Amino acid sequence: MNSSASNWQQDCAALIPCFNEAATIGDIVRTAREHLPTVFVVDDGSTDDSVARAIEGGAEVVRHATNRGKGAALLVGFQHLRDRGFIWALTLDGDGQHAVKNIPDFFRCAESTRAALVIGNRLTECQKIPWLRRRVNRWMTRRLSRRAGVTFADSQCGFRLVNLAALAALPLASDHFEIESEMLLAFAAESWRIEFVPVEVIYKPRTSKIHPLIDTWRWIRWWLTTRPRGAAALKILRPLQEIPVAH
Repeated sequence: MNSSASNWQQDCAALIPCFNEAATIGDIVRTAREHLPTVFVVDDGSTDDSVARAIEGGAEVVRHATNRGKGAALLVGFQHLRDRGFIWALTLDGDGQHAVKNIPDFFRCAESTRAALVIGNRLTECQKIPWLRRRVNRWMTRRLSRRAGVTFADSQCGFRLVNLAALAALPLASDHFEIESEMLLAFAAESWRIEFVPVEVIYKPRTSKIHPLIDTWRWIRWWLTTRPRGAAALKILRPLQEIPVAH
């Protein structure tokens, strides 16, 4: 399918989980709307002005009364976009870590490969990633690749283009940051094609929402309680055919 047959502005919406990102969320929404007119923010119990800043930027916002976790926010957002009739969701973080200018690269990749899931690959600029986060990412990525029988490039990047029809059949339940790993294994288990596109690495001098001890332990606990699905041998993932890429 060539780019002229696609209507990403109609079929895709940006989805941003947000927790206390008043300093950045407004600008992210405004710049994302240059590529996608519909931007949906799930505010996960913020105690600052995130909601007001997101609305000022032009986003539609749903708000959790309390902080429930990134995974919970994404699942609420995915369901909302499916109910609205969107075919795709473009997920990105609210802290400015993802370069909005890379959004068209995801569309081109989906069109050329018919992948059901396209993920940003930050490891092409790995020297810009803090040492500990880079090591943890690679450690998790190796383990997920072995379990899935698929070679992954960057398993933890939240900058993703997700086909909502393919996603709807997957049993996702994670409430926190392990949602990215769970989604990856679930798409691979169903043999949906997964692709990676290089994205710019942006790290700012501010505290990460990922707690190095709590969230790593939560991921390990999830890993230990998740049963492998399918054979461990390397598999060939099927392209998205029966589900349309875009109108």
